[in-house]
Amino acid sequence: MSTSALDANNLRVRIQGTIDDFIEEHRPILANISPDTLPLIDSLNSLLQGGKRLRPAFAYWGYRATGNDDSDQVVRAVSSLEFLQACALIHDDVMDHSDTRRGKPAAHKQFEEMHRSADWQSDALSFGNGAAILIGDLALSWADELLFTSGLDSQALARTKAIYDIMRTELMAGQYLDLLEQVRRNTTEAQALNVIRFKSAKYTIERPLHMGAAMAHADDSVMSALSAYGLALGEAFQLRDDVLGVFGDASITGKPAGDDLIERKHTVLVARSLTMLTSADANRFAALFDAAHSTETDISELQHFISESGALESVETSIAEQTANALAAIDTKSITEESRQALTELAIMATQRAF
Repeated sequence: MSTSALDANNLRVRIQGTIDDFIEEHRPILANISPDTLPLIDSLNSLLQGGKRLRPAFAYWGYRATGNDDSDQVVRAVSSLEFLQACALIHDDVMDHSDTRRGKPAAHKQFEEMHRSADWQSDALSFGNGAAILIGDLALSWADELLFTSGLDSQALARTKAIYDIMRTELMAGQYLDLLEQVRRNTTEAQALNVIRFKSAKYTIERPLHMGAAMAHADDSVMSALSAYGLALGEAFQLRDDVLGVFGDASITGKPAGDDLIERKHTVLVARSLTMLTSADANRFAALFDAAHSTETDISELQHFISESGALESVETSIAEQTANALAAIDTKSITEESRQALTELAIMATQRAF
């Protein structure tokens, strides 16, 4: 391909333009209800500026996989996934008590600060959390609206909606499993992988691919190839997130260094470390990981244990293996050459990224 899979046919620019137009069309609706509601749309709009746009891209190339031409209606439809992602991120930050998102204050922190600055009554934390939940709900509602006003014909829309409904159910279930594993003890690698499958692998890659393919009325051979690609790559994608959550550069990720350790996320990286450490080191690791508060020294020691145990190297090997499995799955005549090249490039972007 002469241009990036994210930029072919001006894809990212068109996705951003769709989002911007939709936001501005809805600003007068909120203003008419009350000018006091405008901070909701401003916060959501800020989050929707930029981003990798991987989910819309996977959906777009799922559509193109059977040889269909570019379509403005399809671009509008796949852009709805950015609103769904915004919902997931905003609610995730509330559940994880995360202060930042993409280097900026998370939505709940923005409204918490608004409360404090205005010296309003009651609790600033509760106000911030409540406002963020509502912004996430608004994003979820607008994701539906954007999809249903995309201009797809009724049959394509019905096929797409069936996949979209399954995806949202899997996402919410996966989010709950993630929440659950953070409070349980002794999370196994199998449990952590199950969270990956439903919170990330299906939602980030497999289901967006299926949505695009459903728009094109793709046959079972295409759907099967895209599933095998999506599940393998989705696991690799989340494993890369796990690595970045522990070793990522804060200036690039927009999150504090070692953020997953600070939040005590029971990831595959953590589960694998505990099984690969000696008994004494595993006990020390568990004590540091479960501590009520973590110092920078504690985080550094945990990072050292993960590296020295061999868990980091092992996870990097898993990322490479699953990426190879994904690419092998689309080495089929069922997928057009152009789409195969795009999906290959997206696989590299998804697994070799720094944020």
